[in-house]
Amino acid sequence: MKPVKTEQQNPRTRGLDTKSSLEIVRILNREDATVAVAVRRELPNIARAVDAIVASLRNGGRLFYVGAGTSGRLAILDASEIPPTYGTAPDTVQAFIAGGDKAVRGAVEGAEDSVKDGARVLIRAGAKKKDVVVGIAASGTTPYVLGAIEWAKKRGCVTVGITSNPSSPLARAAKIAITPETGPEPISGSTRMKAGTSQKMVLNMLSTASMVRLGRVYDNWMMRVSLSNQKLRQRGVRILQEVAQVSASSAEHALRQSGHDMPIAFVMLKTGNSAGAARARLKATQGNVRQAIAVRKTGGGTGSRNRGK
Repeated sequence: MKPVKTEQQNPRTRGLDTKSSLEIVRILNREDATVAVAVRRELPNIARAVDAIVASLRNGGRLFYVGAGTSGRLAILDASEIPPTYGTAPDTVQAFIAGGDKAVRGAVEGAEDSVKDGARVLIRAGAKKKDVVVGIAASGTTPYVLGAIEWAKKRGCVTVGITSNPSSPLARAAKIAITPETGPEPISGSTRMKAGTSQKMVLNMLSTASMVRLGRVYDNWMMRVSLSNQKLRQRGVRILQEVAQVSASSAEHALRQSGHDMPIAFVMLKTGNSAGAARARLKATQGNVRQAIAVRKTGGGTGSRNRGK
């Protein structure tokens, strides 16, 4: 069988082992420069996936990533950074890797070959029709990922496939196929390189754009960053200072009054409301900070949305 493009030899990197260090990194950099172009071509499909994720999360659904090897590790990286960055519940975005937690730090041979295991992780997680399942596989042929996608389709979930091979089984199986064609790797078959970079870029876009659409960002500021250490607490004060245009002392006071809840503190500073009224505004808008500020004040600080703002 002819190998898929991600497994073929790259003619532009032949003789790599005869090059100097500077020549090698120049060649690798030149190959990397093609990745953003490949991802750009997939922006309409990425946007479709974002719309599906936003609709799901607004309806109480969850987002699941499923991958093996590098793909699984990148999925875990993205999912693990969503709660501290955007203040989501830990189970809102989840990632599964073939071979389980042990595979995060080392290879678990053969784990990706099980179709049933891919389905099992979603069954154990209680995946439902309103959830979105994203399968990630450079080749688009990984049985573990395909097993998850096929099970999710039968369950009625929206399925998304991220692969560098448009004609692969994963691309055909998923409702939304995101297929940046990154081509042969600098080191033949080492899809941790260009294909992996494209996956990281796509995952960043999916999660970031979804959180922005859900109102968990104000302008381009992190409004729900976890204030879990001194550096982050200082960052929180600085963000409130700049976005609300107040002094450091006013920002610190609002944070204390809000119980160190960034969105509540920000709504307090922008509206002059108490912490309780600010909390009610956010509840009325499902946590959307911009909309919470625009809510008409009616007694307790909640009410119909101000259409004029």
